[in-house]
Amino acid sequence: MEITLHNTLTRRKEPFAPSDPSRVTMYVCGPTVYNFAHVGNARPPVVFDVLFRLLRHVYGENAVIYARNYTDIDDKIIAASIQRGVPIDEITRDVERQYDADIAALNVLVPTRRPRATENVPAMVAVIEKLIAKGAAYVVPSGVYFSVAADEDYGKLSGRSQDELKAGARVEGEDDKRHPSDFALWKASKPGEPSWSAPFGAGRPGWHIECSAMIEEELGSPIDIHAGGVDLIFPHHENEIAQSESAHGHPLARVWMHNGFLTMDKEKMSKSIGNIVTPHELLDEGWQGETIRYALLSAHYKAPLDWNDDLLDQAQKSLDRIYGAALRLKDVEPAAADAPAAFVQALADDLNTPAAIAELSVLVTNANNARKPAEQAKAKAELLAATNLLGVLQDDPERWFRASFGDQAAEIDALVAERVKARAEKNYAESDRIRDELAGRGVEVMDSATGSTWRRKG
Repeated sequence: MEITLHNTLTRRKEPFAPSDPSRVTMYVCGPTVYNFAHVGNARPPVVFDVLFRLLRHVYGENAVIYARNYTDIDDKIIAASIQRGVPIDEITRDVERQYDADIAALNVLVPTRRPRATENVPAMVAVIEKLIAKGAAYVVPSGVYFSVAADEDYGKLSGRSQDELKAGARVEGEDDKRHPSDFALWKASKPGEPSWSAPFGAGRPGWHIECSAMIEEELGSPIDIHAGGVDLIFPHHENEIAQSESAHGHPLARVWMHNGFLTMDKEKMSKSIGNIVTPHELLDEGWQGETIRYALLSAHYKAPLDWNDDLLDQAQKSLDRIYGAALRLKDVEPAAADAPAAFVQALADDLNTPAAIAELSVLVTNANNARKPAEQAKAKAELLAATNLLGVLQDDPERWFRASFGDQAAEIDALVAERVKARAEKNYAESDRIRDELAGRGVEVMDSATGSTWRRKG
């Protein structure tokens, strides 16, 4: 099975060929843990979780090493620490725990490695020392800066020329850097801020050097895939490339992938704007984690996605149909069958989740139409294998429908039990009355030799 991926660096879709098929490496930039993540921040872990699943499917579960970091030292974290009057780790650990819980609810697999920036500062110091020794960085009173002018092909990821660069516009406290485009590798120690010792002076790392050092420490370089949101192309990933290649003399990553923005009312979702909704809030409102996940996968990862209740409603209906098929086959022992080639090929074509979802719909139809035991066993196996790659249908079908009805589930259970009793007593008029009442609530009852189950009416 050939995987093709769009490489931001080359601006084209390319066949993916890891340098070592027995050790496929991927790094995704993780959260800056100063405040709860919004649902737009959840798009990269969900999207690249599908890629993680696909890579494991093709190369083997133990062949893929996937690292996603926590940025737990940063200007925003320090500002929150000062504002709240608590140590930074009290903020970062709380936010980290909430982040992990939220994306776990979205069926995101735990990455192979989850490094924290604060636990890798010595590795960052080592890279900075290399850059200084090579003349690619310089020391001034405010810290250590990367000299953008020393990197002839700076801008190759974003396509920006050095004349266009704005990321290094002078900011408060950086008046002594040589050029506005130069960026901080190390910020000199300030009163009340956390700091680490270093040969070039006490201080703390800049944001960009953190990921470069953690990649080298956890995975080595070059890695096969580096991924994140499209907003990270410049300056974060551009700067990672510059400092890593200058330090080590070889590429940082062979494939660069970026997911599109999540918007709300066609405007980029952003904490600074205030137009955000968090996964935690959506879960508290009663939306199921898989519904959020499915909604995030409903568009191609490179495309923008507008977030609204209609998107969630459609995702819920689609998942109800999938779970309904699984419920019909709940007593069937699945055969030994893999996900159909057409489904896997859709994912292998640059993570084309809309095409994969279309193929999944075919599998649901097959499961609903299967009548012979062998057909049912094969249909169930293919449905389970495909949904496992997409990261849905991970719940028990009966529990899924109970959860989707919330507090009404207990009432529905009671009505279904009354109907079972009426049928046993041959009181078919009462049985039909209850069935009609349930139908009015949007509930379909399915009777079998082993009892009665119910689901949301399709």
